[in-house]
Amino acid sequence: MVLLSTYTLILSLIRVAVSRPFTPRQDSSVSVELDGVTYVNKGLVGFGFIPADFRESTGDTLGGIGSAIAFKQGTYQVLANGSATGTIVVHPDRGFNIDGTVDYQARQFEIDVVLNPYYGSDDLDFEDAQKTVQLTYQRTVLQFDRGHTRTTGLDALAVRPAQSGFPSVVLADPEMPIASEQQPQLTIDAEGLVANSDGSYWVSDEYGPYIYRFDSSGQLIQTIQPPDAILPLDSDGNLNFTSEVDPTTGRTGNQGFEGLTLDPENNVLYAMLQSATIQDGGDDKSTSRYTRLLAYDVSNPTVTRPSLIGEWVVPLPISNSKGNTRACSEIHFVSPGVFLALSRDGDGRGGDDTESKYKNADLFSIANATDIHGSKFDDPSNPIAKKGKLDKSITPAEYVEFVSFIDDDQLARFGLHNDDPDDQTLLDAKWESLALAPVGDPDFPNDYFLFTFADNDFLTTNGISVGQPYDAGIDVDNQVLVFRLTLPSVVPGSVEKALGISA
Repeated sequence: MVLLSTYTLILSLIRVAVSRPFTPRQDSSVSVELDGVTYVNKGLVGFGFIPADFRESTGDTLGGIGSAIAFKQGTYQVLANGSATGTIVVHPDRGFNIDGTVDYQARQFEIDVVLNPYYGSDDLDFEDAQKTVQLTYQRTVLQFDRGHTRTTGLDALAVRPAQSGFPSVVLADPEMPIASEQQPQLTIDAEGLVANSDGSYWVSDEYGPYIYRFDSSGQLIQTIQPPDAILPLDSDGNLNFTSEVDPTTGRTGNQGFEGLTLDPENNVLYAMLQSATIQDGGDDKSTSRYTRLLAYDVSNPTVTRPSLIGEWVVPLPISNSKGNTRACSEIHFVSPGVFLALSRDGDGRGGDDTESKYKNADLFSIANATDIHGSKFDDPSNPIAKKGKLDKSITPAEYVEFVSFIDDDQLARFGLHNDDPDDQTLLDAKWESLALAPVGDPDFPNDYFLFTFADNDFLTTNGISVGQPYDAGIDVDNQVLVFRLTLPSVVPGSVEKALGISA
């Protein structure tokens, strides 16, 4: 067990050849083209982790932090030697739920990060590699429903009626997923996170699937409900939020709004389902590739209820062997119409198999895609892809592979590997978050760091879940990777604006 009486993780800050000028290795850079623009992956530049058995200030095991991340507004900065610092807010999902859902209150953690990017060609050993990303836990912010009622991670077995005035009253809630009639707590399985300039946060959820806005103290202040085609409806057209069984139409169980991101220039919030809705083929992995991206106007969320202003179909990658969908675990806004998408399998450390076949931060563009919002396709009786076959009237987004997390040469530079042996240096199975930040290199003004955190599912042999000890049979650390990318389409200053810093 890690003994931390102050609940602070402090790793020694040792520089490891990070201040040398950046010289891209020609054999490691990967270029792709989208909408006539060339994007470049210059490779892995940082790795770190928080131990699997680390405990946060409530006494529970800190885990699942890769479900959603965002830089806290105004904290990111680039240092003179090329290092970068900031505070990353991370949002776990619904706690340690391997043996069933638990009464885990929704929360966010604030973690200070120091990135010392490594650009050398020599392979670092595992101990030195983890010094390139230093992580220091700072605090936990618990999240609450209306009336300061605690939220929960328990399965949503009941529905709370809509509040009076919904949807015309901005702060009124729609029908909400609750644990049960006897335990009417709001249930949240958080998967996406966006930091706002006023200190509030948008959080996307799988149960609803809804999008919630919490203030800086963790109080719920707003709820966005998607169109009927997205909502989990039973055969009688009633809401059924449980994640244990698939609904008749709407989001597939545990395949809700996994991705959430913001266009900071136009104040548009984007949310994407992890895979297709039931009516669009989501009940079978071999037909579930056509997912939906939704856009909401949040330019003035405190005055007007955010309105749906766009909706597009995104074709997810499929496996070469069985033709199954590589579900999407996160999206991130790059530039108008262009996004990163984290699509992957579930193999690696903590997964069913040690060998991962696909873990990517890919690119997609909706520039030429059909906008279907407000059309017949928002009614679940009109699928966009019946049994996985896309309606001929719809042009989907263009999707291209980009950044592979399982490049053997890149992993070896940081003492990591894919496939056996199943040890601490094996790459984690579940990567579910993305955050962009400027490199601040005047010679490469279009270069950005891409941060990604793994969701370790709270797997540890020495855990505490809602105050009770548990042994998951394996220790899976909370791993972090950082890549360096060239993204020429980014509007100058937009990433800085999203981070709340000066360009």
